[in-house]
Amino acid sequence: MQPTIASLKKGDKAIIKGFDVESIPLKLLEMGCLPGNEVELLQIAPFGDPLYLNVNGSHLAIRLETAREIEVDLIKNNS
Repeated sequence: MQPTIASLKKGDKAIIKGFDVESIPLKLLEMGCLPGNEVELLQIAPFGDPLYLNVNGSHLAIRLETAREIEVDLIKNNS
């Protein structure tokens, strides 16, 4: 199973691999949530929804159901 943004933990970074364009709001695409861009999970709301992300310098919040649709490749942390 391919990891998604929803499977990231706070502080994890990943590269957006792909998604079904029909399941992603146009506003997210306009803000840079595109394949090949880096995403970092900054914060998770107290009840787990929404997720607060940094996508190529833009901070945005997305719903958990949307995050489950965006496949990512994790970036290995060398620390």
